[in-house]
Amino acid sequence: MKLLKKKEELIDRSPLPSLLSSYKRILLIQLGDIGDVILTFPAIRALRENFPESRIVVCVREKAREIIEDCPWASEVITVRKEQKGLKAGLQDQARWMRELRAHRFDLAIDLRTGTRGAILTGFSGADTRIGRFAADGRLWRNRIFTHLVTPPDEAFQYAAEHNLNILSPLSLKIRDRTLKITIPSHRKQAAINLFSSEKIPMNRPLLAFHPFSLWKYKEWQVNSCAELIDDVQLRYDVTVVITGSSEERGRADQVVERCRTKPFNLAGKTSIGELAAVLSACRGFIGVDTAALHLAAAVGIPTLGIFGPSPAACWAPRGSRHAVISKNMPCIPCRRKGCRDSEVSQCLDELTLKDIHEELCRFIELKVKMERG
Repeated sequence: MKLLKKKEELIDRSPLPSLLSSYKRILLIQLGDIGDVILTFPAIRALRENFPESRIVVCVREKAREIIEDCPWASEVITVRKEQKGLKAGLQDQARWMRELRAHRFDLAIDLRTGTRGAILTGFSGADTRIGRFAADGRLWRNRIFTHLVTPPDEAFQYAAEHNLNILSPLSLKIRDRTLKITIPSHRKQAAINLFSSEKIPMNRPLLAFHPFSLWKYKEWQVNSCAELIDDVQLRYDVTVVITGSSEERGRADQVVERCRTKPFNLAGKTSIGELAAVLSACRGFIGVDTAALHLAAAVGIPTLGIFGPSPAACWAPRGSRHAVISKNMPCIPCRRKGCRDSEVSQCLDELTLKDIHEELCRFIELKVKMERG
């Protein structure tokens, strides 16, 4: 492989085929967290609309499998293998997985991130056309794996779903719909109905989902503040609050419930990610921190109120008039860091009170959630 010295040479390595129909087997790699996978849906849909007869295989981490299994525009999902115990067993397992990957005989491979693992998978895919995001630190070997590299001009204030569409730019696709949207299979909807029944959740009042947890603690709100918000909403409005979260977050959800005067329903740990989508679709609205559930709620079509701290709402908040954002009025927001001075503690969220957000909260319930009732 030719060693390249200039960034410009890396970006324009070779022309794409004149007929896009030559791409019959496409690999799309998204090894981010669940929220990142959800935000990939517009890109998957764009590929399907432009390659209606092609086989589109999406590679994700195991925890996001259900999201792609339920995606109507993906032909198949494959997940990266977890590390096996022992060097020999691990190498043998990875070798088998790579052979299975190569057996797909991909024509086109696209890696949406700048990590090394996605680049390695792209290289092992055997695809003649390999598209990826330019990495400033990837000159030694990573960037050279790709035939086409993309360097978007400025994504600092661009919606994150657009970041994935940016990487498809070498294909010059016709993109008709850029909205974040997912469909929910009937068996997921039935699972949600069964859950509501088993938990004895009354369905005669609107449901409001509240998700106070994130994979990253510096994005989370204080437990007492969460309880105050739930009490305020349930006492002021004719709604039932359900707390959502993962099984690992069940205990912390219990702590929120214990601090509430009005008892919400704790569904944390009682749904898979696919079932969570169905639960959210049955709700009138969603309130939560910057996390995968926020993107999932927007994707199923319900109004959202996002609680933001150091992460930029310009990139991560759902788009559209049905969605709103609340945050502390501080000049350092967003700092785009992992808490204050990367301490994993965010003063802007620790000091955010119900009083700070009360006006926006009332507006959200009265103008968005209650309108959904009709």
